[in-house]
Amino acid sequence: MPIRLPQGLSIRELRIEDYDALVMLWKELGLPYRPDGRDSRTRIGKEIGSPMAIFLVAEVDGKIIGSLLGTTDGRKGWINRLAVHPDLQRRGVGRALVQEIERRFEDRGLLVFACLIEGGNNDSQIFFDELGYDVDPEVRYYSKRKGKGV
Repeated sequence: MPIRLPQGLSIRELRIEDYDALVMLWKELGLPYRPDGRDSRTRIGKEIGSPMAIFLVAEVDGKIIGSLLGTTDGRKGWINRLAVHPDLQRRGVGRALVQEIERRFEDRGLLVFACLIEGGNNDSQIFFDELGYDVDPEVRYYSKRKGKGV
């Protein structure tokens, strides 16, 4: 059975006026939210204007039902915070967001796209497998955090 996108679906760039709806979506999905750090309104607002960021939202009838925060290090495009409202999952919204960010990354000359998925997140692993992403079993993720909530 073919996937049927929600009627009236549109994808556009995130605006700071969308912040509260974005956070509400993340909270509804149980995604981590760091209001005093990287997810603060101020920080998101700065990143929206950055040439290293492409933050997208999917909406239907003016309501945000999906998000994807894309970033680039200049060599590859990173997919972060892909989220789709629970009532609209498995309807092609996530796929449409990923295809749009890939197109925008390609427009910037990027040919490698990547995402990090936590080990227990089987749904996301299956999703990216189906989109043709490969797993690199040799990679270990290290991070160093220089502040509260980052």
